[in-house]
Amino acid sequence: MLLSFRYVMVATIALASCLPDVANAESFTALSKQGYSVGKLGQGKSGALGWAVSSNSKRFFCKMKVSMAYSGKSGMVSFTASGRMVKIDRAVFESTIGGHDPTIPQLADLKAGRVQPKYVGSCNPV
Repeated sequence: MLLSFRYVMVATIALASCLPDVANAESFTALSKQGYSVGKLGQGKSGALGWAVSSNSKRFFCKMKVSMAYSGKSGMVSFTASGRMVKIDRAVFESTIGGHDPTIPQLADLKAGRVQPKYVGSCNPV
């Protein structure tokens, strides 16, 4: 039994050493401090919404970590996991939560790439 366990361990280590290196995700804050520029809101390969962040030849796609946004003075949208925007009745939403929520971003800012780190998830190399 001990001999077969050793064979399994050796095989596992050998297999792991043959796998390609996995690229590490970066934080949006770190990329911003390094001078990376943020593009407009768009969809990644998976369909998730986010921003292309680039500097010279390096590019990252940073996923959006926002579930809803204010649209103008009277509109509101919600985002699905597949990247769709769904309109929400802002008056009903605000009456339910008791008024305006200052933590919810403006859609225009998200679309233009004017984002705060708290609205951005992980950034993966493209």
